[in-house]
Amino acid sequence: MKFRDLYRQAARPILSVELFPPKTEKGRAHLEQELNQLLSYPVGFLSVTYGAGGGTQANTLELTKTICQRYNVPTVPHFTCVGASRQSVRDYVDQAIADGAENLVALRGDKPKDADSFQPAPDGFAYAWQLVTFLKQEYGDALSLAVAGYPEGHNETRDLKTSIQHLKQKVDAGADVVITQLFYDNADFFRFREMAVKAGITVPIVPGILPITKYSQIDRITKLCGAKIPEPLTKLLTAFPDASADQQMAGIAAAIDQAGELLANDVPGIHIFTLNNSFATSHMVEALRHHFCQRPTA
Repeated sequence: MKFRDLYRQAARPILSVELFPPKTEKGRAHLEQELNQLLSYPVGFLSVTYGAGGGTQANTLELTKTICQRYNVPTVPHFTCVGASRQSVRDYVDQAIADGAENLVALRGDKPKDADSFQPAPDGFAYAWQLVTFLKQEYGDALSLAVAGYPEGHNETRDLKTSIQHLKQKVDAGADVVITQLFYDNADFFRFREMAVKAGITVPIVPGILPITKYSQIDRITKLCGAKIPEPLTKLLTAFPDASADQQMAGIAAAIDQAGELLANDVPGIHIFTLNNSFATSHMVEALRHHFCQRPTA
């Protein structure tokens, strides 16, 4: 089912989760165990991240196809502009569609760590809106597209108004849904959503949540992507040893509270970044599953 139909037809919010392709046999075996746990819940769709620059690109499509066929659940590949020419976009998307994909998460991707700025590949794209435009021109309604939103502003564009303008470009180019980057203060999301609506963005805006079960790990991630962990939450979590059971449960409880408030304020769904670990997601969904739609079939 395409994004545009999934969210329009849903009687309740959609639960979605994000995975990444494992790089080892041990990782693949672990992910299979995690999937069996995750898919006992009403997951509307899974998304599979994309290794820019050749890292896990083929694995993204392989994992997407495998999950969809084995578990009969809608599974969505990501794609980024990093290192991608127009022809490589066509090759990737042609294969995704041949494998049964109806949806794609279309992203610009991050600049390399040692680069001063993002540099598009020859005959590639500098911005996600250009990728979305190209995909709509090439594939029309064969693909339904999700794009990223940044409740605290993009790491390279801290001004929120400017980030909203960039988001509107992506939506105007043909995106059907917005999935946000992680955030930990719902006030940031509500402000972002209000500004987006005022800017004329009418597609569903889905909050992305990453439960904190190891503070040091998420602290590094937020510093890289420009998000922040509010001081009260930092104090709560750092009162416990890093990655301890107490810290994990405190982080999960905070994520449940965060998602619960969002669900009480008319979000179309919740997208959970799992880091290939079902532990936190399972606890969240156990507490909140009455909010979510039952899982559709692929």
